[in-house]
Amino acid sequence: MESKGTSGAEGSAKAGSGRGIGRRGLLIGAAATAVGTAVLARDELKRAWWRLPGIEKPRKPGEVDYARAEWISASPANWRRADRPDDYTVDRVVIHVTQGSYRSAVKVFQDPGHGAAAHYVVRKDGHVAQMIRELDVAFHAGNRSFNERSVGIEHEGFVDRPQDFTAAMYGASARLTAAICGRYGIPVDREHIVGHVEVPGADHTDPGKHWDWDRYMKLVRAARTA
Repeated sequence: MESKGTSGAEGSAKAGSGRGIGRRGLLIGAAATAVGTAVLARDELKRAWWRLPGIEKPRKPGEVDYARAEWISASPANWRRADRPDDYTVDRVVIHVTQGSYRSAVKVFQDPGHGAAAHYVVRKDGHVAQMIRELDVAFHAGNRSFNERSVGIEHEGFVDRPQDFTAAMYGASARLTAAICGRYGIPVDREHIVGHVEVPGADHTDPGKHWDWDRYMKLVRAARTA
């Protein structure tokens, strides 16, 4: 019976003490929440200040993220300005095949009516062009979440022509992918380095059955540890 409640002065003191702790807890909790909110607001402002009208995040014209790449700008209609990895975590590399020549890929990525472009294009001889900064979201995967979280690499050629995937192309692309993985801490495995066909909801089949994933992944791992 006594366990159900306590009467008299002792009971009142306990009740008052409980109310006092509750008030202090609320005050401390409110203060902590205010500090947390202020930190979040400051961090968000730091990431987003350049989106205000008339303000743009400083960029250097022609600057590349990969030292071996040539800068060729894609149309701004084919990508979205961002501040990755602050805006979005980058944890995927998506491998594409152009279904055409290097020159035609560059041309369509510069066409504002095309509606798509990848960050990089790799030519058969191993030449690499960067067309969109890794900071920004390229429209390449056909999936908004994957666009935001990935870097897209196009490769010159056709999916049904294994001869298009040259040793020079594999080597150059592997070094590029290894560099991207190093920048963002992306694991070098098939969960994080994927083909366009493996993107959820994608209606493309590239890089196709002739893309030698075993060969490619060995080259990426070797370049990553070099």
